[in-house]
Amino acid sequence: MMKIAKKYLTWIIPLLFLAGCSLGVLDSKGQVGKEEGALIITATLLMLIVVIPAIVMTFVFAWKYRENNEKSTYAPDWAHSVKIESFVWGVPFLIILILAIITWRSTHQLDPYKPLDSDVEPIVIEVVALDWKWLFIYPKYGIATVNHIEMPINVPIAFKITSDAPMNSFFIPRLGGQIYAMSGMQTQLHLIANEKGTFRGLSANISGQGFSDMTFTATATSDKDFKDWVNSVRQSQLRLDKVQYNKLSNKSENHPIQYFSYVEPRLFEAVIEKYMMPGKQDADRKFIIRQD
Repeated sequence: MMKIAKKYLTWIIPLLFLAGCSLGVLDSKGQVGKEEGALIITATLLMLIVVIPAIVMTFVFAWKYRENNEKSTYAPDWAHSVKIESFVWGVPFLIILILAIITWRSTHQLDPYKPLDSDVEPIVIEVVALDWKWLFIYPKYGIATVNHIEMPINVPIAFKITSDAPMNSFFIPRLGGQIYAMSGMQTQLHLIANEKGTFRGLSANISGQGFSDMTFTATATSDKDFKDWVNSVRQSQLRLDKVQYNKLSNKSENHPIQYFSYVEPRLFEAVIEKYMMPGKQDADRKFIIRQD
C-alpha cells in the first residue's frame, strides 16, 4: 500500500502546485488576448490531428509487428503504397493550408498597430522602458506613473512605446500581445480590458541584471474609479520635469510605484528625438535630456 501511495503522490503533489497557477494568455480578460488565445488553441488542435495518430500508431505498430506475432504479415520486399503516401502527405498538407489561411487572416486582424473597433475614444498612454522600470505618461491628463497602469474597462488603450535604455519588450499577458520598445523608435500596441482586475505586466526581453524585477501592475476599473484615480494622482507632490526625469532614468532595481502630477511637455517625443539628434537643444523648451 505504501508503494502505491507514493506512486500516486508523485503525480498528485505537482498537480496541487499547478492548481494555483494562472493560465496567462489562455485566461485573457481582454478582447485581443481572447482572440490570440483562441488562435493558439485552434492551431494546437489542428496540429494534434497529426501528432496524436502518430503517437498511437507507434505503439500499435510496435505491438502488431513484434517478433513473436506470427499472424502479422511479413513483406520484406514491400516498398510503396499510393494510399499510404496520399494519407501521409495529404493530411499534413491540408493542415498546413488551413493554418496558413488562419495565420494570414489573424495577422491582419490582430495587427498591434491597428486601432480596435470601438465607439469609445481610446486613451493614449506613452510608454518609456528604462533601466529597470517602466514609465507611463498620460498626455491627455498631464500625469505619469512608474510601474503602474490604471485603465477603465471597455475603453481601448493606445500604447505608444519607446525605450531610453537597451531594447525591451512590453507585455501584459492577460490582456494580449507584446511588442518591442526600442531607442529612437516608436512602436504601437492597442489593447482593451473587458473585465475588472489587476494584471501583471512584465519585460519580455532580457536587458540586464535588473530584468527579472522589471514588472508593473495594470489595473482595470470602472470609469468612475478611473477618474477618481486620475484626480488622486493630480494631488501628488512629485513633478516629472527634466531634473526628475534625469534622476529617474538612472539604473535602479525593484523601483517602487510612483505618481507624478505634472509631466514635462513633449517628454515622450524628446526621448525619441535624442537618439535621432543627439545633443540638440530645443530652443522653445530649453530642454536637453541627459545622455550617458
